[in-house]
Amino acid sequence: MDNKRNILSGYRVLDCSIAMAGPLAAQRLGDLGADVVKVEPVTGEWQRHTAAGGITGNKVNVSFLSLNRNKRSLAVDLKKPDGKALLLDLVKTADVFLQNYRPGVAKRLGVDYESLSAINPRLIYVSISGYGETGPYVDRPGQDLLLQGMSGAMLSAGRDGEAPTPAGQYLVDAVTGYTAFEGALAALLHRERTGEGQLVQVNMLDAITTLQMQELSVFTVGAKPQTRSAEPHAHVYIRAPYGAFATSDGFIIVAFPSLRLLGELIGEPSFLDMVDETDSWSRRDEIFAKTRARLTAKTSAEWLALFKANDIWAGPVYGYADLVNDPQIAHNGTFVEYDHPTEGRVKTPGFPIRFSKTPSAVERGAPLAGEHTREVLEAAGYSAADIDRLLSSGAIAATEEEPACVTAP
Repeated sequence: MDNKRNILSGYRVLDCSIAMAGPLAAQRLGDLGADVVKVEPVTGEWQRHTAAGGITGNKVNVSFLSLNRNKRSLAVDLKKPDGKALLLDLVKTADVFLQNYRPGVAKRLGVDYESLSAINPRLIYVSISGYGETGPYVDRPGQDLLLQGMSGAMLSAGRDGEAPTPAGQYLVDAVTGYTAFEGALAALLHRERTGEGQLVQVNMLDAITTLQMQELSVFTVGAKPQTRSAEPHAHVYIRAPYGAFATSDGFIIVAFPSLRLLGELIGEPSFLDMVDETDSWSRRDEIFAKTRARLTAKTSAEWLALFKANDIWAGPVYGYADLVNDPQIAHNGTFVEYDHPTEGRVKTPGFPIRFSKTPSAVERGAPLAGEHTREVLEAAGYSAADIDRLLSSGAIAATEEEPACVTAP
């Protein structure tokens, strides 16, 4: 793999995380050129065996494949003395160590920050947890939907009295992953300036809370209560109409237009004398209901064309098929396609950051468990005999089949 021109070329990351948040953060570091070694159990990381959507793949399920490109896999049993010693040896030359063990597990394994920083004071140690490393919720499961519910965000949209609707993404996991990615980069910059490593702690509860900077400030500073409407308004702190509305053949989004202009376009005379900054709050349910009733008269395309011509903010409601085939998505090159040695031609979301001189690329597809065990250990100075001994003891595992290199378009 030749990534000499990539921004993080020359940095090595030991990714000891599972599930989504940690692997996503590590994948982003790999996308920027870091050598990410995925340190996983000899039987493979948990996500290899838990397929989102039930899509198992050939040898690599889609869940794992989507979160582990641009990584090498080292399969090792950290509960065996030889396995732990091997990891500690790799820490000596690592730049970033990333883990999302349950609080207390890293210390029991002897891979906590204090232990590893004693070996390598320049190490950036990123620790991800559900609720924090200590405190009353330290033993609670840090699962995405549980944190969505606790975040307060679900009660900022929808109908009063009805069960809230969760986000259609693994929202808290994704936000936490990007927060950890940001923390790792900032700590690396600090190290470049000072030479010192440090502990970086990220938790899911803080990540999803701080994401709502504006909403929570309206509540804490402006003292405006979080009050849902009888109609399925999309956000308690944005004036009506604001939400998804049915048309004669589908759905569209309408976002807080001028009430007078909207009334003229949809044929709703009661809107003509309303004042945007007062009536759109005090008469929110009425405005939503009347907008909904009027919009069923035309198709989505007809309304969108009319609204665009009159500078009203409106847009389509896409499914994934629509999104993937959108011309702007195609223009942006949002998705990448490459050949994976066991899964065939793969199309997945690509890179959200574009660099003019150091573009990201898919250098490796998601690895098989232990695919790079020999390669990683040989580079670390282990002899073939040492590796064979570790394999025989069960301290490590290696995939004997050597898949062809991934081919990016």
